[in-house]
Order: sequence, then structure tokens, then C-alpha cells
Amino acid sequence: MERFFNPKSVAVVGASSTRGKVGNSVLVNLIECGFKGKIIPINPKADQIEGLTAYPNVTAAVQDVGSIDLVIVTVPARAVLAVAQECARQKIKNLIVITAGFKEVGKAGAELERQLVEIARTSGMNLLGPNCLGMMDTHTPINASFAQDFPEPGEIAFISQSGALGTAVLDWAISQKIGLSKFVSLGNKAGLNEADFIEAAAQDPNTKVILCYIENVVDGPRFMEVARKASARKPVIIFKAGTSEAGARAASSHTGALAGNDRTYETVFKQSGVLRVRRMEDLFSLALVFLSQPLPRGNRVTIVTNAGGPGIIAADAVESLGLEMSRFTKETIESMRPLLPAESNLLNPVDVIGDAKADRYKIALEHVAEDPNVDGIVVLLTPQAVTEPKETAETILEVHKKAPDKPIVAAFMGGKSVAEGASLLRSAGIPCYSFAEPAVEAFSYLSTYARLRERQGHKPLPELEVERDRINEIISEAAADRRHILFGSEGAEILTLMGVNSAPTKLAKSAEEAVEIAKEIGFPVVMKLAAPKVLHKTDLGGVKLNIKTESEVFQAFHEIIENLHYHLPGTQAYGVEVQKMDRPGRECIIGMTRDLQFGPLLMFGLGGIYVNLLKDVSFRVVHGLDLADLHEMVQETKAYKLLKGIRGEKPGDINAIVDTLAKVAILSRDFPQINEIDINPLFVWEDGVSAVDIKITLREVGKA
Repeated sequence: MERFFNPKSVAVVGASSTRGKVGNSVLVNLIECGFKGKIIPINPKADQIEGLTAYPNVTAAVQDVGSIDLVIVTVPARAVLAVAQECARQKIKNLIVITAGFKEVGKAGAELERQLVEIARTSGMNLLGPNCLGMMDTHTPINASFAQDFPEPGEIAFISQSGALGTAVLDWAISQKIGLSKFVSLGNKAGLNEADFIEAAAQDPNTKVILCYIENVVDGPRFMEVARKASARKPVIIFKAGTSEAGARAASSHTGALAGNDRTYETVFKQSGVLRVRRMEDLFSLALVFLSQPLPRGNRVTIVTNAGGPGIIAADAVESLGLEMSRFTKETIESMRPLLPAESNLLNPVDVIGDAKADRYKIALEHVAEDPNVDGIVVLLTPQAVTEPKETAETILEVHKKAPDKPIVAAFMGGKSVAEGASLLRSAGIPCYSFAEPAVEAFSYLSTYARLRERQGHKPLPELEVERDRINEIISEAAADRRHILFGSEGAEILTLMGVNSAPTKLAKSAEEAVEIAKEIGFPVVMKLAAPKVLHKTDLGGVKLNIKTESEVFQAFHEIIENLHYHLPGTQAYGVEVQKMDRPGRECIIGMTRDLQFGPLLMFGLGGIYVNLLKDVSFRVVHGLDLADLHEMVQETKAYKLLKGIRGEKPGDINAIVDTLAKVAILSRDFPQINEIDINPLFVWEDGVSAVDIKITLREVGKA
């Protein structure tokens, strides 16, 4: 990618002397941005364009000027393939196709795009587009786009899947005097995609923050690998559009029902160290925060305010965002006491009260900035009769210089009367908002990223020696029987082979066989209908609990089969499963559903009959998963508080849960035939776990 952003020579195929045409705009932009390399117009009908020698085709240009590092294509879609083939023959390695008219217009365009991709792939050519705005690098400098303006050099890379949004952001950034390092319009992402440009920006010494607007991800596993490495070096902040569940596929398991498209992306971003914003305006406001403020040591926030109401609002925001209110040392409180009015609140929030001038803010800020229990400060100001917004802003800047290792963000709440002070802060690099909540939220992102950066090392999932042949045999037998849902007994055997403790379960095809199984595994037992097409067996009397004698087993078998025939005549039953009845424990759920883009998605949460109602679950993508992720999964749920033990109850075996999660993750990773897994409930005891009700769904034949 070095010659993509920093080429020595650039050709524009479709260059034009007609103002307003894309081919002319691209050429003029290259000239006016100050590009220092050779610019080569390609147009068979012109000898010279914009004062530059023009060539009839790429081949003629290469023969005359030598190699070309980058070719920008603006000719109509029908002519693009011929240009790409010519570039491949001339061993050109970087191609930007600005032209539209490919897969975004229908079947014929999609076929054109497929052929374009094949040309780029077989020749090893980097392809940006088609249907894109182009790209910029302000430090090269190069403006290989048809955007109207060229931003100032800066340290923010912006990658956009929407060209129209890209032009709007460029215009806004220029008006706000916000510099960019790189700008990339992804277009149809036929070749290069968001992962390629995140990787390039992470390696760019001129980029300190990476911003993305995306609507989807092309290659899930690679995106995660690239994002994880990039976010370890610099913040990656993403606005992901298209959050509705309208396109989510139908799912037969609890896990599949609870995992939607947007929830998967949320999990991916968290696991990859990406910071996600929900409002487009937050992309750049957060970028400026990261450019100007240090990362905090922790998540303890101090609020300094001249009004009680905003202080309370900020404190509420601190709690809702999972931050902590700083607890000052005794020395900090006692040192402020004689210097502030008796009416002031010396705890957190520090209220210097409504008649505070800049000197009172200075006293509070200097003292809390020195407190070792303070990781960051949020300064709130409301305009009162004697308030000094400008002088207070100067005080904030002075304190920030004395304590440069602690981030400071502000909220000057008001309009005209606080504008000068707010402007002074922003121009000096102190983020200043109009309300308290976004100021606290800004610190929250700093704290979150700091925590992500601190997480060092990778603890891989354990290596397991399992009977792969037997697991594959179980799956193959079900597929041969045209069953997409395994019997509970088959699921129990697979989990047992993986080393997961499961309640002994066997399939009985007759009442007599059920009695023999019950005698073998020991009473009491549970009996369940084995009919894969019946999803809710309890509703039709297909489950019998706490069966203690042989005669009860015999009777229960016949009742279960009769109930099926009564409620669902004609439905096939394979028999009745007999299961050892486990001692009760805390009910949790472990599940997996296979996402089309990112692969197996692991779930943990509170189980039992309330799983879909309470939705107390957490997710992780299996790709790149480590043991720390699994511990975090458990800790993120409300179930964790129950498992730790409350009101005198003994704690559950959390290590056994993590071990089970790891084994289910390995099962889903190593056996791609499995589409969904539900273990609900998973009984959690003080000294282990037991998988009680197991549902494993296979992928349909022919599905990727």
C-alpha cells in the first residue's frame, strides 16, 4: 500500500478538459493539491489537458514515461474492464475505479464487477471501488478524488463506505479547520475494504486516530485481526449504520433468537478493541478528544461545578456509563475547606456555588488535580451574574498544564455569554460541550480505550484431545437421517466427548428399553419426547420429571407417546429419552449460533424458562477468543452476582463455567457442520456444572 498513498506517478484514464466532468475534477484536484509526482492524463482524443501531455492509453504512457504507480479510472462502466486488463498487462499495482454502474445497479453490473475483481485478483492489483469518491493523503500530498475541496493536513484518518457522506464530512471538516491525514471512499469494496485501510492507517506515522463509517464488513475474521492490532496502537472509532434486525435470519435456538445483526457487530467491536459511536457527530468530536487528551489511569471522575443541578446530572451520567466518582483523600478535602465558602460541597461533585469566579474554580481544580484518587476531571460552568467564562477557561488551561497526565473535559452550558470561554478551550485542545452528559461520555471513551490498551497478552483456548471420528459419526448419522436437530442423547454424548459434564442420557424406542436404561443410569430419571420437529415438548406433556420406579418409567413412556399423537397427529416420534435427574443448581445458559460473517458466536447468561424474557446474556465471537474474554463474558451478566453468592448463598463454580464455555467454543470452531448449540439449563453447583438440556442444530446441506 506504500505506493497507493504515496505514488511517484499517477495516470487519470478518462481525463477531460471539460470543467464539471469527473475526469477533469480528478485531474485538477491532483494538480491543485500540490502533488509532487508525475500526473499523466489518458484520453485518446487529446494531446494536452490542463497543460499536461496526454496519452491515448495506459500502454503508450508507460512506454514514454516508464512505470505508473497508480491509475484512476473515470471512463464509463462498459469501458472499465478493458482499462483494467491493460493495467494488468502493464503490471500496474494500484487501481482506483471511480466509475459507477456496477453491482449497485443490478445483475449486469454485478457481473461486470465480478470480472473486474478477477482481473485485479489474478494480477495482484490493489483495487479501490468501483463507485467511489476516491482517496486523499494530505501529507503526500495527493487528492485522487473528485471531491470539491482538499482538507488541511492533520492526524485523523477517515474511511467511509458512503461517498455522499464522505463529501459532507470533508466539507464540514474544512469549515471547522479540522485536519485529516487520510480520506478514503470505499465504494462497492470490490477489492480493498475497510480492513485494508484500517491496517494502512494504523501503520501511518501521520495518523493518530482512525475513524470509519461502515454499513457492513466484508471479511469478518480478517477485520477482527486487523482491528485488534490497530486498536492496540491507536484509537479506532466506528459508526456502524444499518442496526435494524430486519435482515436477521430465523433462528431455532435461544442463542440465535437473542443474537441479532447489530448485537453481533457490538460484540465484534468490543472484542477487537474498537470504540463504537451511535451518533455521526460523535466521530469527530471523539477524535479531537483523543488527539488532545492523555489516557486516564482509571475510571474515577471528579466533577467541578458552579451549579447543583448540572452536577447531579453529570454524576448520574458517571454511574450510567459504568464510571466511578472519585473519593478524595482526607488531605484534599481539608486543604480546600478554608479556601472555599462554607456552603460549598467539598465532596464529589465539588460545588463551588453560583457566585464563583475564576479564582474559586482554580482552588478546586488545583486541589483535585493533585489528588491520587482522581483519574480525570469534568468542569461544568453555568452563566450566573458574576461568572467569568473566559477567565475560568484560562484557569482550566493553566491547571491542565500543571497536571498534563490527567484528562480534562468541560461543559460550558449556555449560549452567547459562555461562547468566548468555550471557544478558547476548544482552540487550545480542551474538549468543551454544551451539556454535561456528552462531557462525561467523552471521558468514558478515554477510560474504555485505556482499559483496552492495558489488556496485554493472549491466553489461548486449551488444546483438547477429543474423539473427532465419533463426533463426526454422530453428526453424519443425523444428516443421513435428514435430521437437522440432534437428539438430546446425541448432544449429551458429544459434550461428554468434549469433556463437558452432562447428565447421562439415552434414547429408548420402547417402554421396556426405557426401563432398562433407567435401571442402568439410576433413579430418579427424567423422560423426554424424542421428536426433533417438536420445539416445546413440555406444552404437550412430552416431559416427565422425578420418575422413581420401573413401573412409573413404563407408564410415562406410553403417556408421552400418546400425548404426542393426541396433540400433533402424524408427527413422527423416534422414542423417548431417559435422563439421569441431576441435583438442582443455579440455572444458566451456554449457547452458540453461527453468524454468516463472523462465524461462531458464543453466548452465556441466566438460563431456565426466563432466558428470552430477561435477556441477561453476553456474547463473544469464537474467532480470536481467549480465556480473558470468557471470564469477561460471565462478569458482564447479572447472573454473575448470583453466581458469586448473595444473602449467604455459597458461590457457584465460575471456573467450571469458563471451562465449559471454552469447550463449546472449540466444538463450534472445529466442527463447522454445527449451526447452533443451546445448553439450557446448565446447572451450576459449588463444585462443578452439568449440562442438562442440550440442543444441537446442524447446518443444512449445501450451506456455507
